[in-house]
Amino acid sequence: MDEHKESLRVGAAVRRRRRTLELTLSAVAERSGLSVPFLSQVENERARPSRRSLEKVADALGTTAVELLAAADPARTVDLVRADDTDVEEDSAGGVVRSLVRGHHQMHAQEFVGDHDPGREFQLRNDVLMHVTEGAVEVEAEGRAYRLVRGDTLYLTGGVRHRWRATVPDARVLVVAVAEHIEAVDEPGPK
Repeated sequence: MDEHKESLRVGAAVRRRRRTLELTLSAVAERSGLSVPFLSQVENERARPSRRSLEKVADALGTTAVELLAAADPARTVDLVRADDTDVEEDSAGGVVRSLVRGHHQMHAQEFVGDHDPGREFQLRNDVLMHVTEGAVEVEAEGRAYRLVRGDTLYLTGGVRHRWRATVPDARVLVVAVAEHIEAVDEPGPK
């Protein structure tokens, strides 16, 4: 069995989430702006949604694309993602997004290359780290703007609203986050 192809199947995760919320396909279609036939094909593994379509479905289901992808894949202890892996998606701003961790794990990582939709605001449940490997980006978080250049890292605790954009062509940003299904707990350390 091709493990890479298996990791791309998200239909069952979409169906489970929709049924948990007791939503019809029509309700999800209305919320997402996607058609009922397309959503049915996704749920039945006859169509693979683009990154943007998956984000629309996730928004309609009150979750994230990351969570749907994580729920779609069986857990693995070792999974290698090669640099020349061709499983990349183009985002709405024309940038390229590549998942660096596949499956249902405690960590999620993506590499963004090029521009990114600066209007999309994120608020992740758990902590996130952004590291610029090439170029420069601007990040807005907690009412402040941060300019990050190659080698800079920005750490955001869970719940911080933020948005970002590339300020030079072909900027590369590594985004690593604690998965949404993990319940982060503040435990007092040794005294």
